[in-house]
Amino acid sequence: MKRSSITAVVAAMSIWLITGCLNGGVQVNNGDGPDESAAKPVTIVINSLGMTFPPGMDENDNPYLHYIETHTGLDIGVVLPPQQVYEEKLDVLMSSGSVPDLIHTFDPVWLDGYAKRKALLPLESLIDRFGPALKELIPEEAWEQVSYNGHIYAVPSLNEVPGTEIVYARKDWLDRLGMKPPVTLDEYYEVIRAFTLDDPDGNGADDTLGLIMTENLGRSGPFFGAFGTQLDRWLERDGRLVYGSVLPETKEALAFFARLYGEGLLDPEFPLNRLKNLHDKIENGVVGLYSATWYDTRGPIAASKAKDPSAEWIALPYPTGKDGRNGTYAQEMIRGYNVVPAGAANPEGVIRMLNFIAGEGHRTLKLGFENEIWSLQDGRIVTNFAEHDKHLYRGMYQALVDVKDPVLFKQRLDSLGDFDLYDNLRRIEAHAIPNAFTGAPTEAMSKYRAKLNELKMEELFTKIVMGIEPLDAFDRFAEQWREAGGDEMTREVNEWYARKNKESEGAIP
Repeated sequence: MKRSSITAVVAAMSIWLITGCLNGGVQVNNGDGPDESAAKPVTIVINSLGMTFPPGMDENDNPYLHYIETHTGLDIGVVLPPQQVYEEKLDVLMSSGSVPDLIHTFDPVWLDGYAKRKALLPLESLIDRFGPALKELIPEEAWEQVSYNGHIYAVPSLNEVPGTEIVYARKDWLDRLGMKPPVTLDEYYEVIRAFTLDDPDGNGADDTLGLIMTENLGRSGPFFGAFGTQLDRWLERDGRLVYGSVLPETKEALAFFARLYGEGLLDPEFPLNRLKNLHDKIENGVVGLYSATWYDTRGPIAASKAKDPSAEWIALPYPTGKDGRNGTYAQEMIRGYNVVPAGAANPEGVIRMLNFIAGEGHRTLKLGFENEIWSLQDGRIVTNFAEHDKHLYRGMYQALVDVKDPVLFKQRLDSLGDFDLYDNLRRIEAHAIPNAFTGAPTEAMSKYRAKLNELKMEELFTKIVMGIEPLDAFDRFAEQWREAGGDEMTREVNEWYARKNKESEGAIP
């Protein structure tokens, strides 16, 4: 069940790599906020999201942290565990005997485990007293996902985007080969084959890749969607919920990828491709088609056009399989969780800080300081990109408790230039396949987590695609998953689904 927490980190990073921006100037107290001379200490443990600070600044000394402190009367001490071992470090902190006031996690099963061990403080009374903006801006469905036995154990941070992946292709290559944008999975196969073998760039060399992915089958969502499935998602089938990673349709998708790999049509280096490798290959003009993120038009695709002005990229219809199936995974409603460990010194300060981030400070923390990072010109937000790129680090604070503001979100995206960012998201939204299970983690999810992770799904699926393992190894994996706790997890998920449907039927229209 690791994939969802990794996805959350990537989602959080994506938002801030394209929309974060802040200035190095210090905001002073204008009398609207508490007096800093009476500042109360609060210690928070958060994820850096891979961000760095300009010279002379760090996580505890920068203008946006000072902005939060000035307006809340808090002296905030920030701890940034290494990203590679972030969740492991949280466990160490919880057992240290000296807990911080706030811990931010992306892992709902981690939250579930500590809540049920009574290692976290219930927060509802604190939210009632010090979190009016949190109560107003976070929907009831999100609170339900962080509640156990009538108590709230986390303040959730919401996902602003409906999904991540959208397929892009080189239109100039399609034109050169006399091909139309593909729609069906069969048409996709033909385009991928031609992009690999038919010299689409016209340089006479065998140096193009029809399709590229990243390690652990990254950037594959739309192709699984053509088979009506998604990895690590619960899907509805005939009134019951089933786990996408063990469906027969997933085996069919792996067979499709294995065919591409066996015929040399899929980048042979995909098991080693990290994000930088993918970006480099796109920028250097060797990739014809891939599942992009919605913000890649401002990243590697823009770099590709800058390097080769003849490169023309277009968004494609989602590949459509039999019975008209298509789509990609939707983002979860919640991307992160703020918890207060039992024994924390200043739980009130935590809620006051989060309430400010979500409420009064939301616009400034989202956009940056006005007339330094952005300005309003003819009713439109105009971004100073030099400052924007210099001060992305603000995102690690603002993302603690993100809330949805569709108007402001569109204004920010439009201010970044003509990269079709908003249009990309609307296209993804129309084809997003939601996770049908939206409840708190079940008992089995916590109980069997380690055992299920030992099955190493992504490693096995990669070997199947490469032909190292036979396709039928998928059947063995599915059986092992069921025996290792998957059947019990499926039973619990469907008990939740039945309760939810019963409650919906009893609701007053």
